[in-house]
Amino acid sequence: MAKNTVPEAKEALNRFKMEAASEVGVNLKQGYNGDLTSAQNGYVGGYMVKKMIEKQEQMMAEKNQALVFLHSLAVSTMDIMINTSLR
Repeated sequence: MAKNTVPEAKEALNRFKMEAASEVGVNLKQGYNGDLTSAQNGYVGGYMVKKMIEKQEQMMAEKNQALVFLHSLAVSTMDIMINTSLR
């Protein structure tokens, strides 16, 4: 596995890799996996990328929903303040 920028992430990435391999039916073991084909390894890596992209899209959608909510809340608050001050 490539050197991690954040050392604490190494175990989480290893778990993620094992989960991804299990989900796509590749028998990945801890340690040496030289018996696997490049296609199998590529399938696991590609699946990991797919799952990371899905997670990022989900986080972006949730953030967008939160921003829309905050915007509507701010607009409502401004309307209330304007209407209150006009009375």
